This record gives sequence, structure tokens and C-alpha cells, in this order.
Amino acid sequence: MNNQNMSDLIEAYLKTILQEEEVVEIRRVEMASQFSCVPSQINYVIKTRFTLAQGYMVESKRGGGGYIRIQRVQLGHNEDYLCYISDLIEERLTYSEANAVIEQLFQQNLLTKSETQLLLSIISYEVIGKHNEQEDYIRSNIIKAVIDRLRYEEKG
Repeated sequence: MNNQNMSDLIEAYLKTILQEEEVVEIRRVEMASQFSCVPSQINYVIKTRFTLAQGYMVESKRGGGGYIRIQRVQLGHNEDYLCYISDLIEERLTYSEANAVIEQLFQQNLLTKSETQLLLSIISYEVIGKHNEQEDYIRSNIIKAVIDRLRYEEKG
């Protein structure tokens, strides 16, 4: 099985547990054994698919009794959430990072499905370009502008 499919399986497994439980606590080695992959594959999935921008808080403890704890973040007010997301966005934003932010805004019901699809097309490689020196800066500015607009609408 290739890494992309394995990552998808691990992500789906953890998200299924998180639908039933508030917190999931795993041991990296045990999960790697369960999915017949290397422990670094578990790290990769958690680092790239369970970020604060995607609505998750991850805590880890290293060592023999170590664990990785994943919890869904629930911010009570949209303004707080938008400020929080805005603060997380760096000067540069890759396509996958921007995609994750847009998906999270949709999951939080701050964007409609149509708005989400429109934004995803705007930040795409076909529009912004790939291997363009400025692509990650442009993408970051677009996402920041969208969040600022959502914050303005939230206040108004």
C-alpha cells in the first residue's frame, strides 16, 4: 500500500475515534504495528492532518510510557476562532495548508460549500501557478483577506 493511502487510512481511523470520543490517546509504536507501517508515518499523519488550523490540539509525551493525545478544539465564538486562525497563518502558505484552513472554515460553518469550492479553485496551482516564487505569499494573502472579511461580517 502506498504512503498516501496509508496516511488516509490512519487519518480516517483517528477521526472516527474522535467522532465518538473527545480525546484519543495513542502510542505511536502500537499504531504503527496495527497499520503495518513505520512510526514516522504516524508522526507524519498527526503533524500534517491534525493541526490547530484544522481544529485539533496535539500533545505528546516521549519516552517508554509516551503517548500522543489528540483533541478536537472547540472555540466558542466565531470571532475568537477567526482571530486564532488568522494568527496561525504565516507569511507563506502552501496549497495543502491553505486547503486545510479553507476546509476548517467550512467545517465551522463559516463558509458555504459553494464559497469553499470557489476559494479552493482560486488558490489552486492552475490559478496561482506552481514553482512560482510568489505562490505561497499570494496564497497566504488571499486566505488572510478572506479571514479578515469573515471577521468583519461577524462584527457587522
